[in-house]
Amino acid sequence: MRLDKLLERLDYEVLQGTDQTEVTTLINDSRKAEKGSVFVCISGAVSDGHSYAADVAAKGAAALVVEHNVDVPEDVTVILVKDTRYALALMSAAYFGYPADKMKIIGITGTKGKTTTTYMIKSILDGVGHKVGLIGTIEAIIGEKHIPASNTTPESYTIQKYFAEMAEAGCDCVVMEVSSQGLMLHRTAGIPFEIGIFTNLGKDHIGPNEHKDFEDYKRCKGLLFQQCRLGIANVDDRYFKDVFKNATCRVETFGFSENADLRAENVKLVSRPGYLGVAYHVSGLMNFDVEIDIPGKFSVYNSLTAIAVCRHFQVPAEKIKEVLKQAKVKGRIEMIKVSDEFTLMIDYAHNAMSLESLLTTLKEYNPKRLVCLFGCGGNRSKDRRYEMGEVSGRLADLTIITSDNPRFEEPQDIIDDIKTGIGRTDGKYVEICDRKEAIKYAIANGQPGDVIVLAGKGHEDYQEIRGVKHPMDERVLIAEVLEELKQERS
Repeated sequence: MRLDKLLERLDYEVLQGTDQTEVTTLINDSRKAEKGSVFVCISGAVSDGHSYAADVAAKGAAALVVEHNVDVPEDVTVILVKDTRYALALMSAAYFGYPADKMKIIGITGTKGKTTTTYMIKSILDGVGHKVGLIGTIEAIIGEKHIPASNTTPESYTIQKYFAEMAEAGCDCVVMEVSSQGLMLHRTAGIPFEIGIFTNLGKDHIGPNEHKDFEDYKRCKGLLFQQCRLGIANVDDRYFKDVFKNATCRVETFGFSENADLRAENVKLVSRPGYLGVAYHVSGLMNFDVEIDIPGKFSVYNSLTAIAVCRHFQVPAEKIKEVLKQAKVKGRIEMIKVSDEFTLMIDYAHNAMSLESLLTTLKEYNPKRLVCLFGCGGNRSKDRRYEMGEVSGRLADLTIITSDNPRFEEPQDIIDDIKTGIGRTDGKYVEICDRKEAIKYAIANGQPGDVIVLAGKGHEDYQEIRGVKHPMDERVLIAEVLEELKQERS
């Protein structure tokens, strides 16, 4: 492959050599350099790819793409671009033959609701004969292949690689989560999104290695709506206009507001032993009744989003209703049967906004007690800990503070920060550092009519401690706890 073909959608300058150079592989990891490679020097949070230029050249790389000049032998081509992350995205698309052009790409951005909504959309479209690829927080799905995710939105090269595999597998559309980090770091640059979706915006992801402030967070979310044909937005969100102020796409809205193009009306909570759900009427651009086996107002938003998207694929209302009744997502209000007397669920709520939304929703079902078990991640903003502690202290009848992913911090220090937040309320709490022991306490002390939420881990099946991910799946912990309690009682 000739280098200029990879660069065809970029502005660039040849610093040395020629853009007619033949190259074999496209890489941004110096360890993968080989004879004929083109190496894109990325300035990352941990290391700067430019510092590996000489090493890569010594391994036989034919070309380097840089943001500033580097000292390499004259027989190595050096290409100067303004932003190497942006360049990697567009070069990756070219390298894999622009696979996104062969499918309809649906991108979803927002603080919460992205994961559930992607699975809802995929389920509905699969149900009417589309073949749908998925890229998100939990995994990438390509046909029958499931690839665990390490980032909500992978690096641009990986996205294009997945797209190529999806197109090869016969997918005609892709639904993907688009994080603000992914937008900020140009991971999705150059993707021709058919539909972009905005779910909501909360004050999250502000801090070291994330967004410098809330204005930057809003700005990055808005980037999606400058590279899609149609934007579908939650008109009820207070930041909707801010996010869309520079949008270049056609816009449709959904929500509870009478101004919404697609509206939810006559919302009713549905509750019976072992079951929490919600029913409502869809009006505006479509007109039918729907019921979902997932509780609460945010479930209405998630399903309404999916309906708004699937309308553009001419999916009949009856098919939408049928699939939404069965829609389930691992770690998103995932009910785990442990008792005939109380309800226990796992949810990924790991910031104040999502936790408040979840607990507020569950309180509407009038449980005898609402019990919330959670911890917070290490090496992240302390504000999240104070805020989550305050939310749980205010809304839960009992908070069980435990460990999450402590990373390189001491778990007890994180717990102490959460207690600072709870201290701003009159909320009752216990602290049990070991997460399994905390779960055991919650189940052993469950009372008739309780709703118990294990928050923060959701789909995750590990606990990260000092750079090592140790196996830890709450479903496994619950099974172990039930067996232990059974033996203790016998």
